[in-house]
Amino acid sequence: MGKRITIICGHYGSGKTEVSVNYAIHAAAISAISKEYERTALIDLDIANPYFRSRELRQMLTSKGVDVYSDVFGYDTTSDLPAVTANVRAPLESKDTLTIVDVGGDAAGARILNQFRKYFLPDETDVICVVNANRPETGTIQGVESHIAEIQAETGLRINGIINNTHLLRETTCEIVLDGIIFVQKVAEELQIPIKFHTCNENLLTEVLEKLGNEGLNAKLEGERLSANLEREGLNTKLFPMTLYMRPTWLDK
Repeated sequence: MGKRITIICGHYGSGKTEVSVNYAIHAAAISAISKEYERTALIDLDIANPYFRSRELRQMLTSKGVDVYSDVFGYDTTSDLPAVTANVRAPLESKDTLTIVDVGGDAAGARILNQFRKYFLPDETDVICVVNANRPETGTIQGVESHIAEIQAETGLRINGIINNTHLLRETTCEIVLDGIIFVQKVAEELQIPIKFHTCNENLLTEVLEKLGNEGLNAKLEGERLSANLEREGLNTKLFPMTLYMRPTWLDK
């Protein structure tokens, strides 16, 4: 699972909150088996965006063994107020708590991390950037590099991992997933930042795995004439199945 604290950031529309929720549920399940940590917590520090916030799923997350820390109200609120409870320090201070931190989209949203900077020690903190190649701000290597540089400059924290979450919500296809794998591999090579995993909608997992097994990705790589170290054997094709918790189905009608 990596280090005790995982900070997950990403540009607006990257799906970083969906990733945070899925990752927290997965972490809680693994931790319950390994007994390495007594608790799993998700800290919602996304105060810049009033929509699709992980704290809205507090009841569901709690039922799956994830404690949620967020605003000062202690319950879901539609008010877009930049207020977080001091209790968010509890999981950060507890060595027995595996902690995932969901942070706002851009450098300004990530600024809140500075309030808790003393807790983010390099030996126990991963800072992960979620990348969606279908967002205009991160659709190029230069765009991703700029986004990461801005967050690092604002927070003083170094991004040490990338999660590929290339998608088009429920319009995502197997080809989109494969294209995202190739693009983010290029990003990782250029920026020298390792890929943690590639997400894949659980409904597409079987199809994507079949494509990978049938050299489908190899064919795409050959077509793009990538460098030798981007051959299939050198790719990180670790897939993380995703459930769409954050987007109500009525929004797609």
